[in-house]
Amino acid sequence: MKMLRFRSPSIRSLDQEVLCTIRLLDDSEISCSIQRDTKGQFLLDHVCNHYNLLEKDYFGIRYVDPERQRHWLEPNKPVVRQMKTQQPYTMCFRMKFYPNEPMKIKEELTRYLLYLQLKRDIYHGRLLCPFAEAAYLGACIIQAELGDYDPEEHPSDYISDFKLFPKQSLKLERKIMEIHKNELRGQCASFAELNMLQRAHSLETYGVDPHPCKDFTGSTAFLGFTATGFVVFQGNKRIHLLKWVDVSKLKFEGKTFYVIGIQKEKKLVLTFHTSTPAACKHLWKCGAENQAFYKCAKSSQIKTVTSSNIFFKGSRFRYSGRVAKEVIEASSKIKREPPAVRRAQFGQSRSFNSLSHKNLIMNMEPLVPALPSPNEYEETAPDNGVVAVKDSVPLSPLKPSAPPRVSMETSTLRPQTPKAEDEAQEDDGAGGPLTISELVYSPCASMLSTPVDDSQGGVDLLFSSPVQSPARMLRELHADPDIQAQLEAERERDRVYERTRLATRSRMGGVLTSSLRLLSSNERVNACVLSVARFVAVVMGVLLVTVPTLLLLLESDIDVSFLHEIRQTPEFDQFHYEYYCPFRRWILCKISMAMENLWSD
Repeated sequence: MKMLRFRSPSIRSLDQEVLCTIRLLDDSEISCSIQRDTKGQFLLDHVCNHYNLLEKDYFGIRYVDPERQRHWLEPNKPVVRQMKTQQPYTMCFRMKFYPNEPMKIKEELTRYLLYLQLKRDIYHGRLLCPFAEAAYLGACIIQAELGDYDPEEHPSDYISDFKLFPKQSLKLERKIMEIHKNELRGQCASFAELNMLQRAHSLETYGVDPHPCKDFTGSTAFLGFTATGFVVFQGNKRIHLLKWVDVSKLKFEGKTFYVIGIQKEKKLVLTFHTSTPAACKHLWKCGAENQAFYKCAKSSQIKTVTSSNIFFKGSRFRYSGRVAKEVIEASSKIKREPPAVRRAQFGQSRSFNSLSHKNLIMNMEPLVPALPSPNEYEETAPDNGVVAVKDSVPLSPLKPSAPPRVSMETSTLRPQTPKAEDEAQEDDGAGGPLTISELVYSPCASMLSTPVDDSQGGVDLLFSSPVQSPARMLRELHADPDIQAQLEAERERDRVYERTRLATRSRMGGVLTSSLRLLSSNERVNACVLSVARFVAVVMGVLLVTVPTLLLLLESDIDVSFLHEIRQTPEFDQFHYEYYCPFRRWILCKISMAMENLWSD
């Protein structure tokens, strides 16, 4: 383990140094000692120097705070001020901005690091794809790691020794083996990795780091940012794609995140709710960074963004790095000899050593929920090899158990026991659609060196409820038509009762009650009213302080030094004789006239 000590220009004692451990994409670690005023850019440069990496603008360092919220280390701020955990610090080196065109990456080393990141994305279920695409990506990984198929070295079940996906069916392994034997023979490691990058780049979830939230209806949605723009997934379906040129503003207030843009020449406002204010702020920062990186032509065009509303100043943030176009231009000017690429074998990676445990599905960075096992759905694939999923949206057989609707607590597929999985391999009738929202989401697990058991509750823990689990209720709804009919009848009775109650209240309360009810049903009006109330409260507070202070200066004879100095200033004299005295005479005149009229009556 390498040690490096950074020293700033100022002299610091050794007892103020802090030990940092950074986990790399292949699960190896490097450590360094930093001083208390060392900024985040030093750590990023340290890792890039370790790799001899020049195209470093795509990467960042991520950490998790004690509240289990992920953050990107800001390069221009001291590390100690950002980290809220106990020393020594543990962080992860990850791909922060995915290249829009992997072919434009100049050096093989950078492509290899992108390959490692995508391999993690495949394993953790972030990169969703059809069955055929999953098999091809898996075969590319095997070709890059093992080379050509050799019947003397590779037994009939050699694919099962490598856990490329959280759960691998025999059908998927056989398809991977077939492609590895017949289609990829003769490809060197770098060429196989390049094929994998090109195929992964064409997928809909390439570069998406899902942020779980709820939309205005209470349904689960996963938000992400890509080179194209802002995307929203519900279940296995992308329901929104707002290109960066159409996004005019990103803002947040508390746990509410707003995306304001233009779609089809109309203003569009999307509202989402996160589990915590910290998660909402992290989502807003990620959006601001991605918009600046992919949208701006030059870093000089990047503006400071703010989350403030009309009356109050909120958080301010500015992306300080280079933008995508500048990175590509800088890459094209690299003239050095390509650095050596030290490829880690499967056996050298702690994550892949630990993947053999079937009850563990997460390792360094489980950012999204686990998808159902391939055994649960791949048998529904048509003859062309594409996985048949709901709404005809293909997904990858990369993770276990997920719901077709999008409530953070919902789930229509139950995880299979080992016995059920064995039956699924033999029974072609077993299957079901895949969605993102069943995947286990545990931000803190991104810092763990070993996988995390998915039995801890996952996404349901983010929006927990003291009542019965909505996921269980939804499973029952979809499981029994009689229950659906019964619940529909109950909902109809509730609607009739609600209409009757509202009609009664309308007759009793009149127009005022109806207006208040309309007001409470409109979130935007509520937000506006809340802002006005805050503004009025602030104005009243200012008046309560300034008015007594002015009266003390203008009417009292208290001879305090600082009051005496204020009274001697020319500005005060001008205000007193030209504004205050005439105003006081006018007020006294009005009061005397009112008193005379009162006595005369």
